[in-house]
Amino acid sequence: MTTSADIITKYQKYVIPTYATPNLVLVKGKGSRVWDNDGKVYMDFVGGIACQNVGHCHPKVVQAIQNQAAKLMHVSNLYNNEYHGTLAEKLSTLSGLGGKCFFCNSGAEANEALIKLARLWGSDEGKYEIVSMKNSFHGRTLATLAATGQTKYQDGFEPMPDGFLYAEINDLESVNKVVSGRTAAILVEAIQGEGGVIAATPEFMKGLRALCDEKQILLFCDEVQCGLGRTGHWFGFQASGVLPDAFSLAKSLGSGYPIGAIVTNAKLADVFQPGKHASTFGASPLACTAALATLGVIEEEKLVAHAAEMGKNFAEGLQEFVEAYEHVKEVRQYGLMIGLVLDQSAKPVCQSLRDMGLLAIPTGENVVRFLPPLNIKSGDIDEALDIIDDALADMHGVERASDDE
Repeated sequence: MTTSADIITKYQKYVIPTYATPNLVLVKGKGSRVWDNDGKVYMDFVGGIACQNVGHCHPKVVQAIQNQAAKLMHVSNLYNNEYHGTLAEKLSTLSGLGGKCFFCNSGAEANEALIKLARLWGSDEGKYEIVSMKNSFHGRTLATLAATGQTKYQDGFEPMPDGFLYAEINDLESVNKVVSGRTAAILVEAIQGEGGVIAATPEFMKGLRALCDEKQILLFCDEVQCGLGRTGHWFGFQASGVLPDAFSLAKSLGSGYPIGAIVTNAKLADVFQPGKHASTFGASPLACTAALATLGVIEEEKLVAHAAEMGKNFAEGLQEFVEAYEHVKEVRQYGLMIGLVLDQSAKPVCQSLRDMGLLAIPTGENVVRFLPPLNIKSGDIDEALDIIDDALADMHGVERASDDE
């Protein structure tokens, strides 16, 4: 058997080092668990960074992909396929936007499409600027990097493309200060995932909607990480009762198979015309099949409501650690998108959790982020809380919080 050391050595020799060398080699996944090359089992509360909303290798998704792969994988958009329109109809209906969809391969591509859509829509009136939020994350292409309100991601790639300005999330006055007659769109994450699990409040979202209506500006939402049931709503913006003019999707849409999308309202449905935008692999029969199977599982298993319930239970357990441990300060919880806020770096805690068999991911420097599958069982939540308790007790050099009960 090829050893983990052999796999890592080959990685270091031949893979461009855009990532810190992963020293955990995963070979199998099922539900909420993954196995490494040495046979150790982990609870996976990273889920491919919010890609595995229905868990690893859900039988219905696997079967749908296998069947389609043996039938037809790719034909390009020079020809139609039987699933393209069906998937677009499904997303348009679930979101309530009542418009149309464009499909691509990733969240960055989806946000890039939103940026191009805004500029094309506003071009006749000289509107081209995009206002996004500080602390946001929208992708790694040059345009989406420029839209990302974190300079650490932009460092070394300057000059950034022109036409991007930043405001403070949940501060309408700061948005008003940067909006002008050149503003085409405001782009906001309903919940900032990479920024530390920080939600846009309903009041802020409603204020943005009113501002956009008044100034004839488009309101866009980035739902790449928080969409498709993750927050206890089909889409994060639904918590505020606000409808954007368009939004982006990716990550969990294909349960790990690459697919991204933008969903528009009727006003923007036909702004893109033939020749204005394209994606070779967008809406392939295989990608659409994976997405339709994923959406079917979420609906059939009622995972949106389940995510809300399990997230509440998980957050209640984590809240006990805020009271028990000095360096644990806050729980941020939106369905099963959860952040445990520390007063120091989250990386050592995530490493400790991994050593104990639970995968989590740091975000915003001092936040431990948990993204379990939406079909997580209550027993798995309890098991995860035990591991977290152990890790925090070790960090503080004290007895476990649960041992005091």
